[in-house]
Amino acid sequence: MTIEEFKNNKKTEYLADEYLRLDKEENSVKEMLTADPSMAEMAGEELATLTSQKEVLWKQMEEILTEEKQEEEFPNEIIMEVRAGVGGDEAALFAEVLAKMYAGYAGIKNWSFTAIDESRNDLGGYKEASFEIKGLGVYKELRYETGVHRIQRIPETEKNGRVHTSTASVAVLPIRKKSSVEIKPSDLLIEFSRAGGKGGQNVNKVETAVRIVHKPTGIEVRCVAERSQSRNKEKAMTILTAKLELQKSEADAAQFAKERKDQIGTADRSEKIRTYNVLQDRITDHRVKQSWYNIENILNGEKVGDLIKYVGENIGKPVDGKTEDDE
Repeated sequence: MTIEEFKNNKKTEYLADEYLRLDKEENSVKEMLTADPSMAEMAGEELATLTSQKEVLWKQMEEILTEEKQEEEFPNEIIMEVRAGVGGDEAALFAEVLAKMYAGYAGIKNWSFTAIDESRNDLGGYKEASFEIKGLGVYKELRYETGVHRIQRIPETEKNGRVHTSTASVAVLPIRKKSSVEIKPSDLLIEFSRAGGKGGQNVNKVETAVRIVHKPTGIEVRCVAERSQSRNKEKAMTILTAKLELQKSEADAAQFAKERKDQIGTADRSEKIRTYNVLQDRITDHRVKQSWYNIENILNGEKVGDLIKYVGENIGKPVDGKTEDDE
């Protein structure tokens, strides 16, 4: 790291100015010592003090920038999207179960969990929904939840006791403070409408809901979480930026891995990362070939942290064997 880096960062600018002041003072003492060697003892003590102060400042600036880089890599704010896949109404109900699981875990971690947009089916399940989650370490922990989740269970509406298999997909979008994408106003289609559902009279009487379409890519974002149009627009733009960042990073990665798939895929059963087998009270993560039991305590968010931690520590490592849910 250089003094120029510290000078150009708002968090370290004032410390860099103080460092340069001490550096200038140090040079003045050295010049005085050259002109009058008899001041050696006094100058030596002064130089030692200045050197110590500079070292402390430099260490502080390094720590601030290191922490900032870590936060940029693993931001403390994400958008989580949950979408029903294969399985009709049962898939939508499963998508809601997943959302509640993450909401429960967020509560345990003292993270904020806020719905941004929700689209429900007739049974109350999520056709699709997006949530804003804020908290220390949120992206670092949840980034591997991205992918297709599969559930095997007997639906309450099933009269013949048959096991149904359905899927829901999860996408985790980090919200970074610095963006590498440029969004031109002319590329945006912005629409305002009245927000439906809960929210009070203000939400239903005023056009606060915002829909933004990025015309070059076709990416669409909706936000109804806030009570003001401007706040919803600001949040929608944040989500759009995150989606464009993800698209850009995937395009860059495709140069090195042509067969890389996107986060959501087609939400087909064959693209699963995890299976929730209710009848056998077992959850299996197929990437790490590991299973967990007591499915109820995992789905309520209480024990899902153990699963998330294990996956984070072991994903990408060589694994042997095949689990029952890999069939």
